[in-house]
Amino acid sequence: MQVRLNAVFTALLYSSALWGTSFAEELDDLEESSTTTSPTSTATVNRPQFTPTSIKAPFYEQFTDDWKSRWTVSRAKKVNDKTDTEEWAYVGQWAVEEPVALKGIEGDKGLVVKNVAAHHAISAKFDKPIDNTGKTLVVQYEVKLQNGLDCGGAYLKLLKDNAALHAEEFSNASPYVIMFGPDKCGATNKVHFIFKHKNPNTGEYEEKHLKNPPMARISKHTTLYTLIVNPDQTFEIKMDGNRVKNGTLLEDFNPPVNPPKEIDDKDDKKPNDWVDDPKIPDPDAKKPDDWDEDAPYEIVDENAVKPEDWLEDEPEYIPDPEAQKPEDWDDEEDGDWLAPTIPNPKCAEVSGCGKWEKPMIPNPAYKGKWRAPLIDNPAYKGAWAPRKIPNPDYFEDKTPANFEPMGAVGFELWTMSNNILFDNIYIGHSVKDAEELQKKTFDIKKKIELEEEALQTPKPELPKDDKAPFSFKEDPLAYIKFKLELFLATVQKDPVGAVKAFPETAGGIFAVFATLFAVLAGLISMASAPAKVTKAPAQKKAAEEKKAPTPAKKEAASSSSEDEKKKTTRRTTRKAE
Repeated sequence: MQVRLNAVFTALLYSSALWGTSFAEELDDLEESSTTTSPTSTATVNRPQFTPTSIKAPFYEQFTDDWKSRWTVSRAKKVNDKTDTEEWAYVGQWAVEEPVALKGIEGDKGLVVKNVAAHHAISAKFDKPIDNTGKTLVVQYEVKLQNGLDCGGAYLKLLKDNAALHAEEFSNASPYVIMFGPDKCGATNKVHFIFKHKNPNTGEYEEKHLKNPPMARISKHTTLYTLIVNPDQTFEIKMDGNRVKNGTLLEDFNPPVNPPKEIDDKDDKKPNDWVDDPKIPDPDAKKPDDWDEDAPYEIVDENAVKPEDWLEDEPEYIPDPEAQKPEDWDDEEDGDWLAPTIPNPKCAEVSGCGKWEKPMIPNPAYKGKWRAPLIDNPAYKGAWAPRKIPNPDYFEDKTPANFEPMGAVGFELWTMSNNILFDNIYIGHSVKDAEELQKKTFDIKKKIELEEEALQTPKPELPKDDKAPFSFKEDPLAYIKFKLELFLATVQKDPVGAVKAFPETAGGIFAVFATLFAVLAGLISMASAPAKVTKAPAQKKAAEEKKAPTPAKKEAASSSSEDEKKKTTRRTTRKAE
């Protein structure tokens, strides 16, 4: 046990020594930084130069200098869904430029929404329609909310391929196949996944909305959104390469793809004699003779006595003695001026003022209106429901993932935030290619953004203390106290910044707590360990003791012999009897 305690306390002292040493080194660094230029103030992020990524895909956009040859800004007007009339023009402007917040890769540009509170619409046609029948469909793109997202969308639409698809007329009324991406306004914050499905019987299209969609990520960092739809009707949504939602097109959308096989018969009516009340008043029950329905709920407490300190001659409210008539008050026009009333201060010190009346109390005889108790209804037939009939509109589509051919991609948005940037739009059939693009573009970009953010984040200001110890050696206790107060004060303002600014301090605190935990665990382990059994004396000594019994043993033997004699006598006596 002593060896264990020594080892534990040695570890504790060693951790404390390391902690104090780290404090001393940290303060020296802080003193040097106060007299010299901080290296982080002039440090820069190593940004690689943007080079277009070469990949074969049905559609891949990095917004290079020739982007205008592929993208067309809409000149149409937005259609009011309720009146089916054109009301708002798409006046929002678009630009292709580098980010203004957390730049990332040098020369890497993206498509940017430039206006606040404006309708924006832009689209790009595919070289040839994308048909994913029997194939995997992958939609992936980057969103960078440089000014956040107060209210608006940042989703894209894959437009239905048709001969009448004109980019300049792209609007909210343009038929689309899939809508995917973030949307936020008020309490709404989600990543849309909506697809349009055609009813094979009626030919009508219906939007299918994902149930319980994941929340959008509102950040100045670039976020990578990925949608994967597989031929087996399953889907997966990723953010920054991590799965956030998965399921099946047949079960996780509302309304469901396939309608029910049976529906209620609208012509079926409930019979007039159908009884669907499970309980009825007991017809044999009678009101008791002593039941008084007219008894009041409350009665006067006749046993109440007026408190001795009650002031009946004092009013509850009195004119405010400090109130003064306004100078512009005209008695002839405004009438006689009366001072406002205030609670009588004398009443605050006693039970009450004014005329005393006996209080009301609940009436013990009150029972209310009598009602017969309920009993099971013998005529009850159960809850009525119309009969089921075959659904005339029923169909079964086992492959809703075979979307209709798509001819273009577009952004049709209204937003209260500008500088929303889109980049690296991939639409194809290869999950592997999408993951490779993530490694070559997004992963590099995200790392640079984090580094740049770390450099831009100001380190917490250090509190000035003229009495702070200059070194750990001069006054260890005062030095440790100063460092703890400095760290704790910084943690309250910026916990993450405190850990970054004082990593040794944070590590030292963790080491001390870990050591204390180890001490506690060691003590518990020793307390629960079984006690050691003392070994018997040497064989020789034991043999001698057997040969020469001690007086105590002799006495015990004699006592035992006498007890045996008594027991024998008792047995003999009983036998004789």
